[in-house]
Amino acid sequence: MSYTDTTTSGAGDQSPQQKDNRKLIYGVLIAALVGTWGYIIYDKSQTREKVTILQTQISNVDSARNAIQQEFLAVSAKADSLTQNNVQLQGDLADKNAAIQKLKSNISGILKKKNASDAELAQAKQMIGELNGKIDGLFAEIDKLKGENQQLTTANQQLNTEKTQLAADKQSLEQNLSSTKTEKKQLEDKVDVASTLHASSIGVAAIKVSGNGKEKETTTAKRANLIRVGFMLDENRVTPSGNKDLFVVVTGPDGKVIGSDGSTFNTREEGSKAYTSKVSVNYEQGKAQPVSFNCGQNEKYKEGDYKIEIYNNGFKIGQGVKTLKKGGLFS
Repeated sequence: MSYTDTTTSGAGDQSPQQKDNRKLIYGVLIAALVGTWGYIIYDKSQTREKVTILQTQISNVDSARNAIQQEFLAVSAKADSLTQNNVQLQGDLADKNAAIQKLKSNISGILKKKNASDAELAQAKQMIGELNGKIDGLFAEIDKLKGENQQLTTANQQLNTEKTQLAADKQSLEQNLSSTKTEKKQLEDKVDVASTLHASSIGVAAIKVSGNGKEKETTTAKRANLIRVGFMLDENRVTPSGNKDLFVVVTGPDGKVIGSDGSTFNTREEGSKAYTSKVSVNYEQGKAQPVSFNCGQNEKYKEGDYKIEIYNNGFKIGQGVKTLKKGGLFS
C-alpha cells in the first residue's frame, strides 16, 4: 500500500511544473516577438526620420539650386542684353565682354551638374555675384561712352554746321575774289593796252655806204648796204618812264625776215614771230621821242618790197614799206 501511494504522489507533482515551464516559454517568446516588432517599428521610425531628413536636405538643395539658377538666369539676361544692344563692342570693351561670357559659361557648367556639391553651388553663387558686378561695370562704362559719343555727335553736328557756313562764306569770298580778279584783269588789260606805245611818221631808207664811210641814200637794190628805219614814238600819259623794248621785223621780197638769228618774240595776235632787231628805248612818260636804227645783212639786197613792222608790248604799233629797184647800168 505504501508503494502505490508513493507513485501516485509523484505523478501528481510533475503536472503543474510542466505547465509553469510552458508559460515561461510562451512568455519569453511573446516578449521576444514584442521586442522584435518593437525594434522593427523603431527601425522603421528611424528610417523614416532619415528619409525625411534626406528629403528635406534634397529639397533644400533643390531649392538652393533653383534659387541660384533663377539668379543666374536673371544675370544671363543682363549679359545677353550687352551683345544685343551693343553689338559692335571693340577693344577693351570687347575683352571685358569676353571675360563675362567665360564666367557665364563656368557658372552654367556647375548648374548643369545633377550632383553638384554644396561647395560647387557656393562657388557658382560667388561667381554669379562676380558676374553681376562685371556686367554692371560694363554697362556703366558703355553708358559713359554713349554719353561721350552723344557729346561728340553734338559737337560734330555743330562743326558740320560751321563747316557748311564756312563753305558758303568761302564760296561767296571766292566768287567775290573771282569777280575782283576779273575786274582787275580787265583793268590791267585796259592799262596794258593803253600803256602800249605808238609809232608814227615811219620812214625807211636804203643807204649806200662808200669805202670812206660816206653815206648816201639809194633806191636800187644792188647799191644798198643797209636799211635805216626812223619813226616817232608818240607821247603816252599812261606808259611809265623807263626802258621799253621794241621789236622790228624787216621782211624781204622773198618773205624771209632779214638779219634774224632765229630769235623770236610773242605777239598778241600772231603768236611767236622772228624779228630782225630788238631796240631798247629809254622812254619818258608823256613825251614824244624819235627813234632811228639800222638793219643790215651780209647778203646783197634784192629788188622788191621790204616790209617793216614795229612791235611793242606784243602789239604792232606801226609799219612801213621800202621798195628797192633793180637799177640801170649806170645807176
